[in-house]
Amino acid sequence: MRIALLTLLVLASLPALAQDVRYVSDKQFVPLRSGAGNEYRIVHRGIPSGTKLTVTRTSEDGEWSEITTERGTSGWIRSQYLMTSIPAALQVEAATAAAARAEQKSAQLAAELQAVKAARADLTGKLSSTGDDLDLVSEELAALKKISGKAVELDSDNRRLVVEAENLRAEVDTLEAENMRLQDKIRSEDFINGALAVLLGVFIALVVPRLVPKRRRNSEWA
Repeated sequence: MRIALLTLLVLASLPALAQDVRYVSDKQFVPLRSGAGNEYRIVHRGIPSGTKLTVTRTSEDGEWSEITTERGTSGWIRSQYLMTSIPAALQVEAATAAAARAEQKSAQLAAELQAVKAARADLTGKLSSTGDDLDLVSEELAALKKISGKAVELDSDNRRLVVEAENLRAEVDTLEAENMRLQDKIRSEDFINGALAVLLGVFIALVVPRLVPKRRRNSEWA
């Protein structure tokens, strides 16, 4: 029990900062040692400025801090080289890089805007052309409707004329048949009339002389 209380008191007396995030100061390279003092060996010859670190604890005098990098490197570094924020030089570099990226993005957006404007102008032109084509198609459709109406009317007239032509053909056929009948009748009547004329001539030639009395000869009267 006493050992546990002593351990707690020792831990409480250490000004440790668990999982405290710090950054290496503007000094270009800060050596990392195996212990809290210059007498300890260097485990890393130089951590670059702006490197993000995690402070696990500090020495009793507060001059040294045990850190771990994001890559897993651990060691002790002087506390004076640790900062709570990113160094100004790196902030300027980051701001400059961000400004460059923003400028590049702005140029890209400007190019995209020009492309959008060009596409809009092209679409506007196509829309106008489409409107003209639509008007032309509407006019052609109206003309086709008129032609279609006339075609229907012509088709109706054509059917009526076909019916009338068929009726006329039937009448012509009837008239031709009647004409042939009349011609046959005329030929029959002419034949009968000719025959009667011949019979009449024969009758006159044979009968009439007999009906006329013969004159007596002069000798008979003497």
